[in-house]
Amino acid sequence: MLDHIAIQVGDIAASARFYDLVLAPLGGKRTKEFGANIGYGTTGHSLWLVPAAEDGPVREIHLAFTAADRAAVDAFHAAAVAAGAESLHAPQLRPEYHASYYGAFVRDPDGNNIEAVCHTP
Repeated sequence: MLDHIAIQVGDIAASARFYDLVLAPLGGKRTKEFGANIGYGTTGHSLWLVPAAEDGPVREIHLAFTAADRAAVDAFHAAAVAAGAESLHAPQLRPEYHASYYGAFVRDPDGNNIEAVCHTP
């Protein structure tokens, strides 16, 4: 159902560095630059970073990226922490969601809650 999503960021260069690092373990990469906007995906451009149009508080969003396996979740978390992200929840099983839910949660440079999740054992 979801074709793409765009999020406003306060510092496009800082956010691009962050997403370059944390999406790589999940198979994601920069796929397009259009003016100041930067697109990411495994194919196509499902995530867009766009400069914030105005100063002021930004509402937190939650993005969950699919990971091929639990090792990719671990690598995502390690890359995010190495890039300076706050770890919200280290990689672990979350049986309250379902028996095989393995996820990790971090904050991106704009304070958004970013997750990588694997749904298979």
